[in-house]
Amino acid sequence: MLEELRQQVVHANQAIVQHGLVMATFGNVSAIDRAQGLVAIKPSGVPYASLTPADIVVTDLDGKIVAGALRPSSDLETHLVLYRAFPTLGAVVHTHSEHATIWAQAGRSIPCYGTTHADYFYGPVPCTPALSAQEVQQDYVRNTGEAIVRCFQSANLDPESIPAVLVAGHAPFCWGATLNDAVHHATILEFVARMALHTEALAGAGNGIPQYLLDRHHRRKHGATATYGQGKSINK
Repeated sequence: MLEELRQQVVHANQAIVQHGLVMATFGNVSAIDRAQGLVAIKPSGVPYASLTPADIVVTDLDGKIVAGALRPSSDLETHLVLYRAFPTLGAVVHTHSEHATIWAQAGRSIPCYGTTHADYFYGPVPCTPALSAQEVQQDYVRNTGEAIVRCFQSANLDPESIPAVLVAGHAPFCWGATLNDAVHHATILEFVARMALHTEALAGAGNGIPQYLLDRHHRRKHGATATYGQGKSINK
């Protein structure tokens, strides 16, 4: 099972390149085997095209390496903080995708300006407060994860309903129950970030769509009453 997980993590890391979400080696994908308490993550600085399953580093939830000869991603501890804090997460994707990173660099959450956004994110995609000098100097990577967790907890946000965050001055992190979900959310995040930027260019900054429209579109794809797709309910 571990080798299968490493293979899947290779494919997911290469998928974020194919989706145009990274350049050079600016990004990483990890996945967790909850039963074993093990996390598989991209090695630091290794080009995506050359990745093999043997390159993928496996650690426990404390960051101790249990498989792999390479150094893990420099963002490992951020991923581990998220896995420890949010037990429903099965995979985490970190990119520096252009438009989502623009919002992060501006220190702004992405407003929900339309139903495309609402289909995937139940409200604005939040941006964390900037880390303090002390947080950066003492344990930057772990404190990045802690800032994300505080951002969600302080605003009472559900990481399943909003599977993405912007780290101020840095870039986005996305997640999902599976690797496919996490990569998909990262792809959609970049799409809605680009649309939001263009929306503000035309109409100026606004508060987003009304709550009733946000509710209608998010709930048709998520939760017990979802009607989108070919699940148990086929009502439109």
